[in-house]
Amino acid sequence: MTTYTTPEIDVHQAMRLVHEGSLMLDVREDDEWLAGHAPEALHVPLSSLATAPLPSWSTRRVVVVCRSGNRSKQATDLLRHRGIEAINLAGGMNAWQQSGGSVVTSTGDAGRVA
Repeated sequence: MTTYTTPEIDVHQAMRLVHEGSLMLDVREDDEWLAGHAPEALHVPLSSLATAPLPSWSTRRVVVVCRSGNRSKQATDLLRHRGIEAINLAGGMNAWQQSGGSVVTSTGDAGRVA
């Protein structure tokens, strides 16, 4: 019997991949996104990801993030099932911010992880 494990990376690997051109997809809810997100991230809440159309970014590697890594794990599995090369960011936005990753609001001001 084969056990499936969701592919995941640590924050340093995620930062490198995003720097090299991978897409960062934030699957937190709207209020969390508005409080603060990575400046390079795209926002599609997990609650609408299953029915969201696959736009042009679906041909790129996708680093999936939420607050702590649990919802992004679900999103990673969903995206991989849809044929997208998705990888879960272990520790989520909490790890991102603790490792020095920027967190901003939509206006570019300093944000917070909610």
